[in-house]
Amino acid sequence: MTRLTTPTLRTASRALLALSAALWLAPLPAAAQADYPNKPVRFVNAWPPGGPSDLIARSMSDVLQKSLGQPFVVENKPGAGGNIGSDAVAKSAPDGYTVLFGIDSTYTINPHIYKSMPFKPGDLKPLMVIASSGLLIGVNPKTGFKTLADMVKAAQTRSVSFSSGSSGSPGHLAAEIFHESTGGKVLHVPYKGNTPAVTAVLSGEVDAGILATPGMLPHVKAGKITALAVTSRQRSTLAPDIPTVADLGHKEMEQAVYYVAMVPAATPDAIVQKLQKAMADALAQPEVRQRLAGLDLFYEGQTGAAAQQLFDQLSARYAKVIKATGMKVE
Repeated sequence: MTRLTTPTLRTASRALLALSAALWLAPLPAAAQADYPNKPVRFVNAWPPGGPSDLIARSMSDVLQKSLGQPFVVENKPGAGGNIGSDAVAKSAPDGYTVLFGIDSTYTINPHIYKSMPFKPGDLKPLMVIASSGLLIGVNPKTGFKTLADMVKAAQTRSVSFSSGSSGSPGHLAAEIFHESTGGKVLHVPYKGNTPAVTAVLSGEVDAGILATPGMLPHVKAGKITALAVTSRQRSTLAPDIPTVADLGHKEMEQAVYYVAMVPAATPDAIVQKLQKAMADALAQPEVRQRLAGLDLFYEGQTGAAAQQLFDQLSARYAKVIKATGMKVE
């Protein structure tokens, strides 16, 4: 009998690892693709529970479970601006059983501000751009700002402090866009999530926040936050009296957050197309549209090349802002 020496064992181990990796990445047999899904599917939300990304994933899971006949389980993996959850999906088997739900900033902002990314942009591909939303520019009433023009004027002589849900978040970028487009002075104060960022505006710990509309509106309606504008192209469906930045002559401040579903890049086209159709059918249902409208989200629906083109355009725009302002992870 041949005795396996340590070098031999190491060689064998390397061979097994290589074989395992090859099998992991190998295309699924046609039969496996045809009967997809035949077991539970995992939806990984890369952002905190209770936010729009999480609620979209749960809305989708409810409908797809009925249409495709398998459980769709939502798992939250927040952190590092969406990098943690995205990395987990990027490194998962490309078999359609792990789907990422997140926002565009992970792929359009993070690569420009993180020294290193845990995954490469090409490791994931867009399944669908599901919806978009603007941000609401809101201030503590004690600032005395009644209009966007008031805040722009004040920022010429002193720093206006802005809260955001984290460094590198859409709210952080929005503050830097405000700085670049108006020449105003800004002080960015990052928090651990949108909820504490809104609380900071309420308490007067910061002057302002450019944050997700749903989290701000209840306080606007209660008179505890003064709404100056929304950054979306269209007015909020929940508060149509709030002007857009374009209405106020600041079209360059337009910015949207895009909620997206992604899969590992090597996922077979047949599975991608099946998921895309199921998701499009789900989004056509009135109850799902009502849930999106209740979050002040606008339906998008881009897939494939159109979705990737949107990402590329956003990334190019944000790269210029980041370079000009020196924006970085704090």
